[in-house]
Parts: sequence; C-alpha cells; structure tokens
Amino acid sequence: MGTYAVTGSASGMGAASAARLREAGHRVIGIDLRDADVTADLGTAQGRRHAVDEVLRLSGGVLDGVAAVAGVGPNMPSAAAVASINYFGPVALLDGLRPALERDGGGRAVVIGSNSATTVPMIDDRLVDLLLAGDEDGARAHAAGAQGSLPAELAATSPSISAYATSKFALARWVRRTAVTPEWARRGITLNTIAPGAVVTPLMTGSTMSEDDLDPDAFPTPMPRGIFGRPADIAFWVAQFLSPEAGFTTGAILTVDGGTDAAMRPDAQPTAMTR
Repeated sequence: MGTYAVTGSASGMGAASAARLREAGHRVIGIDLRDADVTADLGTAQGRRHAVDEVLRLSGGVLDGVAAVAGVGPNMPSAAAVASINYFGPVALLDGLRPALERDGGGRAVVIGSNSATTVPMIDDRLVDLLLAGDEDGARAHAAGAQGSLPAELAATSPSISAYATSKFALARWVRRTAVTPEWARRGITLNTIAPGAVVTPLMTGSTMSEDDLDPDAFPTPMPRGIFGRPADIAFWVAQFLSPEAGFTTGAILTVDGGTDAAMRPDAQPTAMTR
C-alpha cells in the first residue's frame, strides 16, 4: 500500500478523497488548518514550508501521490487571500514535494481546479500573468485593487469571484506547463487537474446558497444532469489519477461538472492547432 498527502483533508472534497484512499488501505497524511496530521496555513509562505517539511518528515521523504485539494471560494472577502491560497498554496506544496514523488514507477499528483476557469467570464489576464510569474506580492496587490471594481450586487455575494476564477485558470495552466517538463514527466511523475462544477461542500453552499435551498434548475449556470455533485464524485477521480495505473495520463484537465461546461461551451473543445 502507498503513502499519500492530501490537502484540505478536514472537510469536503479533501476529506472524501482522504477517506477513499484510506478505505483502499493506503496511508494518508492529511494537511489542513485544523483536524489534520499536519496543521498548516497554505495561504502563507511560512505555512507552505511547514507543510512540506512535515509531510517529508512523516513520509520519510517518499510519497506515492499528492492531492492538492485545499482551496477557498468566491465568497472569500479578500481577493488577495484567494490568490495566495488557491494558486501559490498548491504550487509551492507540489514543488516542495516533487522530489518525494521520484520513486520507482513514478509518483502521482492531482490538483483540484474548477470549471469556473472556463465558465466565468471574468478572467483577469494581468492577474494570470502575475500568478504564473510567481509574483505573489504583485498578484495580491493587483487582486485587491481589481476587487474594488466589481459591481455592488456581485460584490455582496461573491466579492472574490474574479480572483477565484482567475486563480483556478492560472493553476490549470501551471499544471499543463509543468506536467510536461523533464523534472516531472521524464522522472515518471504525473500531474493532472480535476475541474469540478457545483459540488455540495461548505465552500459551495457558503458562496451561493444554503444546502436546504439547492435547486439545480435555479442555479446560475446550466445543470444538464439536473443534480449537484457530491464530494465522493470528485474523490473517485482523485483516486483514479493517483493510481499506479495512471502512468500514461499527465497534463490533463478533467471537467467533472454534470455537463455545465459542455452546455455553456459546446464547441470550445476540441480546438484545432493553428499553423
């Protein structure tokens, strides 16, 4: 059996992913703000370093896989914090743990993105550039400044919607770029993204509606299946991407949203390469 690190392990999709791995007989090192093997704030550089150091200590420097699940939603009051937690948190953690994934047969890593990266028309190109450049101070300052231009009605319910969608967009792009580098691909480590849609977690219900009021037909985006996702739906795919058999899959983005992205952008994929 293997050893896996899972961020956001105390609740939602992270807890479901950790539980599925444990049920399969694996050892899981959970990382979260509380109720975890490693208590760390991935929104800060110090917290990320602590998380990496503790996971390496607990694992003996050898991991079979990492699931970067932790994140915050568009209801977060601080857009700057969203940029730090949703982008710099998983990137720093995966960079720090990459050497531990260099094992016989190769380790596996999966990141939780969001279909908001493709279905929310508020991607901030300047913020994307700052995130991918690794400029956390610049990204935080820009996100905070841009937040002030949101319409009042949107700011009242989703004050960080642009930073949220943009951070998930940039994270997926980082995965695509990083997965094919020699440091990852030629050392046998796979790196993929899962892009969930509306999944019933504290993050979703806290940012859109209460669970008692959930109605797929009244949701702001199309819900072709007529149902909301559950954490177990995402945990299933986390386990697939982390399995030893997934060695030929890297740089992929799997949308798990009940058809929302397909309904909103039916002709967006596939996109032909242009000369």
